[in-house]
Amino acid sequence: MMIVDLIDGDDFRARIQALGVRVSDDACPQTCARMALCKHREVGVPGLEDTVRELMRHREVMLPSVRQAIEEFLLTGLS
Repeated sequence: MMIVDLIDGDDFRARIQALGVRVSDDACPQTCARMALCKHREVGVPGLEDTVRELMRHREVMLPSVRQAIEEFLLTGLS
C-alpha cells in the first residue's frame, strides 16, 4: 500500500510562513496566498515563485482549497 502525503492548508501555511510571510496559525489557504501576494508586491518575497512552481508540480496530491488559492492569488498575481 502506498501512502501519499497530501498538501493541505497546514502544509501550505507552513511553507508561506517559512518564506517570512506573517500569517496566523489558523489562516486558511486563501488568506495565506493573499498575504503572500501582498507582501510580494510591497517588498518582495524571495523564494515565493519557486515555492509556487514546486507546489503546482504536485497538484495531484494537493487539496482543492490549496490549489484554488494558489491559482486565484499567486499564479495570476506573480506573472
